[in-house]
Amino acid sequence: MTTSIPTPAPPAPGTHRRLYADTGIVFGRCLRATLRSKTNLLFGMLQPLLFLALFGPLLTRLDLGVSGSSWQTLVPGVLVQLALLGGSFVGLGMLVDRNLGVTDRMRVTPVSPAALLLGRTLRDVVQLTAQAVLLVLLGLALGLRASPAGVLAGLVFVAVLSCALSALSHGLAMHVRTPPEFAAVANTAVMPLMLLAGLLLPMNLAPGWLDGVSRAVPFRYTVDAVREVFRGHFTTGTVVAGAVVTLAFAAVCLLAATRLFTRATR
Repeated sequence: MTTSIPTPAPPAPGTHRRLYADTGIVFGRCLRATLRSKTNLLFGMLQPLLFLALFGPLLTRLDLGVSGSSWQTLVPGVLVQLALLGGSFVGLGMLVDRNLGVTDRMRVTPVSPAALLLGRTLRDVVQLTAQAVLLVLLGLALGLRASPAGVLAGLVFVAVLSCALSALSHGLAMHVRTPPEFAAVANTAVMPLMLLAGLLLPMNLAPGWLDGVSRAVPFRYTVDAVREVFRGHFTTGTVVAGAVVTLAFAAVCLLAATRLFTRATR
């Protein structure tokens, strides 16, 4: 006697279309709210621009131990820093909405819980990518030399990393009680990772033990890859390693964020 194993039922027709539609609705709502907040837009874009303009000139006469100009080293690092800092802290907005009851009111609607996460994440990717474009334009004005293909490839890396960190930040925000607690967790995690990734100065300037520790940080491979494509190198081992590590990291973050978010909305 054989026992047949039931096969999982396929998704209901139109499930994916509904998810896309719901995601678009949430994305539009969040984007409109962002565009209405002129202060957040101004200071959100002003901070990385000031950082590049005020810190970049300090490196122009230093030997950073890598080929190319100091701008080809700093601008990619600041781009990844933008994704890391910006993506990690977007969950504060979700936390505020949750405490105000906005998230609960949206959860009782027919909108898919996954769409609540994906719509916000997509808004964050658009915002951070727009800021990255402004950073590149300022870098070009200050002396950066990079091909359009290299800049485009670098922006793709930034968008993927922003998506991963933004989703994870929103998932974490569903399990933290107050903004100070969220900020403490995010700061504790982000600051060491930012320093070990070599975002501002390449890690080949570090002592051997610190360079070894930094190889466990995925952002190091991302920033090294972005620096390579900015120099016009697209098929090197550094770029391949950066792409693989960044995509793998994004997949893990999206999976973890979906589980955190779904568990909190049950």
